[in-house]
Amino acid sequence: MNEAVFSGAAFVHGVAAGEIVASDVELSFWGGVDPATGEVIDRHHPLSGQILTGKILTIPGGRGSCSGSGVILELLLNGKGPAAMVVERADDILTLGVVIAEEVFGKAIPVVTLDPKDFREAMRARYAHIDGGRVACGERPENLALGRNDHASPEPIASRMTLTEADKAFLNGAHGKAAQVAMKIVLRMGELQGASRLIDVTQAHIDGCIYTGPGSLRFAQQLRDWGGRVTVPTTLNSISVDHRRWRAQGVDPAFGEPASQLGDAYVDMGARPTFTCAPYLLDSAPRRGEQIVWAESNAVVYANSVLGARTMKYPDYLDICIALTGRAPLAGCHVESNRRAGLRINLPKLPNLDDAFYPLLGYHVGLLATNRIPVVAGLEQAAPSQDDLKAFGAAFATTSSAPMFHIVGVTPEAPTLEEATGGADVPAIDISLEDLTRSWDELSNAQDPSVDLVSLGNPHFSFEECERLAALCRGRRKHADVTVVITCGRATHERVRDTGIAAELERFGVQFVTDTCWCMIVEPVIPPNARTIMTNSGKYAHYGPGLTGRRFHFGSLAACIEAACIGAASRQRPLWLQPA
Repeated sequence: MNEAVFSGAAFVHGVAAGEIVASDVELSFWGGVDPATGEVIDRHHPLSGQILTGKILTIPGGRGSCSGSGVILELLLNGKGPAAMVVERADDILTLGVVIAEEVFGKAIPVVTLDPKDFREAMRARYAHIDGGRVACGERPENLALGRNDHASPEPIASRMTLTEADKAFLNGAHGKAAQVAMKIVLRMGELQGASRLIDVTQAHIDGCIYTGPGSLRFAQQLRDWGGRVTVPTTLNSISVDHRRWRAQGVDPAFGEPASQLGDAYVDMGARPTFTCAPYLLDSAPRRGEQIVWAESNAVVYANSVLGARTMKYPDYLDICIALTGRAPLAGCHVESNRRAGLRINLPKLPNLDDAFYPLLGYHVGLLATNRIPVVAGLEQAAPSQDDLKAFGAAFATTSSAPMFHIVGVTPEAPTLEEATGGADVPAIDISLEDLTRSWDELSNAQDPSVDLVSLGNPHFSFEECERLAALCRGRRKHADVTVVITCGRATHERVRDTGIAAELERFGVQFVTDTCWCMIVEPVIPPNARTIMTNSGKYAHYGPGLTGRRFHFGSLAACIEAACIGAASRQRPLWLQPA
C-alpha cells in the first residue's frame, strides 16, 4: 500500500514505530503469548511462532482469558512487549495491562483503536509510526515520521465521569494510596468502556492472583504495602501452585515461592483463600440480577449466562481495583440492554449426545461469535446439566471475547428466542455436522494414540463430576503408565473426602490437586516423560499444546477413563459426530 495516515482513538498515548505484525483473528495473551519471550504460542492462531517484541501488533482485539492483561504487564516490564497495539475495537484486557504498567510502574506503549475500514488498510502495511491517535502506515519506515502530534492532551480523569462524594474521596486519597490508585484505574477503564458513572458491587472474584511473572507479584505487593484492603466480600481464583502441597509435589521453588507469595498478598488484602476457578460452585455464588465484579473468563461467562448475575469480563488487576473501592463502571453486561443476543446459532439434530458435545459446541460457537453475544437454538429438549453448561462456557470463553451466551429454553434470560434478542432481527448461522467435526479435529490433534496423562478439572471439577467419575472408575484400575490428575477447589475436595469418594477415586489411581488449575500446572505435576495428554476440557485442549508442548486427545469423561485404563485413546470420533 502507499503511505497513509489514519486518525484513531488513543486509549494510552505515546509514540512508537516499527514493523507491523497483523492478523484478522483475535488473540488471547494468556496461553497465547509467552511472557518471557514475546512469542505467540497459541498453536491454533495464524501468528503462531511470531515474536511480538518491538512490533506494532495489529489485531481486531483480544479474546479468551482475563489473565491476558497480566501477560501484557510482564511483557512490558521485561522488555519483550510489542512497541504498540492497534486494534479495531476498544478492548479492556489488552488496554488494562498497559494502563497498570503506566500507572504503577511508569512504563507504557501506545494503544490505538481505528475504525474498521482504516484498521483493515493498516493491516496490509509493513510498517507503522504512531503518535497519540495518529497512525502512519506504509512500505518503507523512513517515510513515516509524523512530527509532533497536535492533538489536545487528555482532560483530567475526574472531569469525564459523574462522581459521587465517596468516589471523589477515594480519588483524593482519603482512603489511602492503594485505594486512590485503584480508583484512578477504575475511572480510566470506565472511560474506555463508555461509562458515565460508577455503581456499587456486592462481591468480587480475583483472577489477578495467577502468577504470570515478577510483575504480577510486584503489583499485588505494592497495593498491599500501600495499605490496600478489599471493601466487598472477595474470593480468589486458582493460583499457579497447590498452595499447601507444592513443595511435596516437587515444584521448583523459583516458581513455587513467588506463586505462593502472590496468593498470600491477596489474602493479606482481605480476600478469602478459596483458590478456585469455579466460584459459582461456592456457597457465596451470586443470585440473578446481582451486580458483581468477577474475573476469570469461564467464571464471568457462567455468572452472566447461567446464574443471571451481572458482571463484565473484567481483566486481571481491574478486579482488585474494584474490590478495593467497591465501585465499578456502569457499562457492558451491568446494563440490561447490553445483555441481549446479537447472533443466532442454529444446531442440527444430533441424537445420543455425550458430555463431550458441550465443550466442543462452546468452542465452535465462540469461534463464530467472536465479540457478539450468541443465542443457541436447538437444545430446548436436551436438558444440559450445570456441569455441561460449565464446560460449554469455559470453551466458549476461550475462543470468544463475548461476556455471555444464551441457550433458548435453558439459560434464565432466554426462555424464548424473542426474549434473548429483545425482539430484534439478528443474523443467523447454521452449524453443520462437518463444522463440528473440523473443530473436533482441532482439539483432538495427537497422531499417536498413546496417552500418558489424563487431565480433568479445567474448570475445577464439581462434586457431581467426582461422583460420575467414581461410577466410571468403580471396579477398575488405571494403566500403570498413565497418570490421572483431577484439579478442584478446596471446598469440593473436602466434600469428596468426607463422603469417601476421594478414597474410591484414589484406589483407581487418581491424584487430586487443589488451589491451581491446568492452565498453570507445569512439570513435575505434568510428568516430564509425558508426551500425550487426554482431556475432556475444550479450554485445556485449546491452550494446552502451547502451554505444555504436548499433543492432545479430546473426548468425553468416559473416553478419558477408558484411555486411562488401556493407555491409548480411541481413534474414532463419538457416534453423534459420525455421518448417519
